[in-house]
Parts: sequence; C-alpha cells; structure tokens
Amino acid sequence: MVPLSLRKLTKRFGAVTAVDQANLDVNAGEFLVIVGESGCGKTTTLRLIAGLEEADSGTIFINGAPVNNVPVGQRGVQMIFQNFALWPHMKVFDEQRYSNLSLPLRVRKWSSDKISEFLRPLAWKIGIEESFFKRKPTELSGGQQQRVALGRAMVTSPRVMLMDEPLSNIDPPNRLKMRQEILAFHKENRLTTLYVTHNLADGMALADRIAVMHEGKFEQADTPEYLLRHPATDYVADFFKAEQFSHRVSAP
Repeated sequence: MVPLSLRKLTKRFGAVTAVDQANLDVNAGEFLVIVGESGCGKTTTLRLIAGLEEADSGTIFINGAPVNNVPVGQRGVQMIFQNFALWPHMKVFDEQRYSNLSLPLRVRKWSSDKISEFLRPLAWKIGIEESFFKRKPTELSGGQQQRVALGRAMVTSPRVMLMDEPLSNIDPPNRLKMRQEILAFHKENRLTTLYVTHNLADGMALADRIAVMHEGKFEQADTPEYLLRHPATDYVADFFKAEQFSHRVSAP
C-alpha cells in the first residue's frame, strides 16, 4: 500500500485551467472517490497522476517520492479509461497468444498454464463469459468491453489504481456485482484507489472518503456521512443536495 499526494498541481490547456493548484492527500490503502460536475478537472487529475499528461506546475508524490519526471510505465499506476482503450486486433483472452487480458502477463513471461490458472477465475468473477474469449472488442457490447478493460487492469497488480467512470456502460443488474468485485480486488491487493464518477450512489457505496472537485480544486475530502452533515462550502452542500434530488426524481 502506498500513499498519494498532490501539491499545488496545475494543468492548463491554452486559456483553460483544467486543474488549478489542487491539493489532495490519499492514504495508503484508501478507496477515494472523486466527484464533481463535468469539466471540473476530475479526469485530467487522473491523467496527470498516471503520467499521461504533464503538469504545468506542482508535484505528484507516490509513496513520498515525486514522480512528475517518472515515465508512465514505471510509476506503478494503472488507469481504467472510460473509453475502454482495448487493443482492437486482439481477442479478449487466449492463454497461448497475446490477447487483451493475457498481454500484461505474457510480457512478464508467464507460462500459458499459469496465465490460464490466474485469468479464468478472474474473468468469471467480473462477468467475462468464456463465450467472449475468442471475440474482438468490436464484437462486444459496451458493458462487455468495460469488463474486459477492468480485467486487464486487474492483472497488472498496480500500486495505485485509477478508475475513470469504469461502470458507466454496465447494466444495472451487473453494476452491483461489479462494485463488489472492484472493492474486493482493491482490498485483496491492498491497493490505493482513486475512482472518478458522476454516479453518487456508486461513490457512496465504494468510498472510504469522497473528494469533491470544483473548478480544478478540491473543495473538501471526507467520509460520505461527514460531507452530508458538515459540508465545508456552499458548493459541497449544493452538490449533494442536487445529486440527492436528481436520484429521487429519477427513481421508479
């Protein structure tokens, strides 16, 4: 388990400041959910931590060490993207060849038997049926692709897991199961996890703490119960009231 800290982290895209001197501390082994309205900087923050974007200023610390200049593949960070980012020419799973699920393990020189022993139970856990194995991503539904993306991230045993709306295309019956599997994987592998979502119900169910982001800054980070009872700013109070109202209106 490793801690993660952001200090005055800033990222601009032309005249737009996506992340504005953001400060955040994530405890070792914590499951922290980031919420906020669209365009507030949530995804950009994850991309900065992963090394997919370069910060204009500020510092990212992982396990107490600055990683701004550490290459993407050496940070011990894995990110699950909202748009899946699967290899389109590879099948879902083939223990004998490179495939979307087996690629990270084949690169590590795992044997075919060991890959099969590890991946088949994992695929079953997160709802990847054996009938999907020989398909390519274009032959899967959005929800099926998302499950494959989640499975691929899980096989790499990262120190820090970053998730950008990983359940956005999962149907409601499978959503609760996927929540449970994500949380179980987080705990079993003693990860530090940052999870971005627009779905407050997902956030409340998963989070040790929730960080509310607004205009590139973190307004408040605390347990869901504390945020509901003791919002530090008007924005945090209004955000939770608006989300609760929208869920009541949309409820059947």
